[in-house]
Amino acid sequence: MNALKRWNQLKGLETFQHNLDSLLLHLPAPRPERQEQLMTVTEWSPLVDISEDDKEYLIKAELPEVRKEDVKITAEKGTLTIMGERKFEKEETGRKYHRVERAYGSFGRSFSLPEDASPAKVSAEFKDGVLIVHLVKDEKVKPQQVEVKIS
Repeated sequence: MNALKRWNQLKGLETFQHNLDSLLLHLPAPRPERQEQLMTVTEWSPLVDISEDDKEYLIKAELPEVRKEDVKITAEKGTLTIMGERKFEKEETGRKYHRVERAYGSFGRSFSLPEDASPAKVSAEFKDGVLIVHLVKDEKVKPQQVEVKIS
């Protein structure tokens, strides 16, 4: 017997957006003929994992080589936003770059807050290049199981 599965209306749209972002992020920049490939700074978007348990939502964002001082998290008007910047290393004298494929520059990701999330109770930690955002669930909104007697 098949179990009922909760339908997530936005799952397909999120997958499409992620695939489109990945595709556009890896396109080579056009350059004039007979010119060396230029180093460019492009916009990028960190990859995230979002999970939940009974007490909280958990967002893990990959931010390698980003300092915690360069990250800002806001929760307002039903949206959680993670913004920041990964800065390009200054060229050292005597060092010539042949290829730069990693993306640098500003980034931003925004997520709609679920109804049972408490924007006033957001905390974050930064460890080993991963930003971990804890979003506590509001006790008032949690669904409760009520036993109904049939007469």
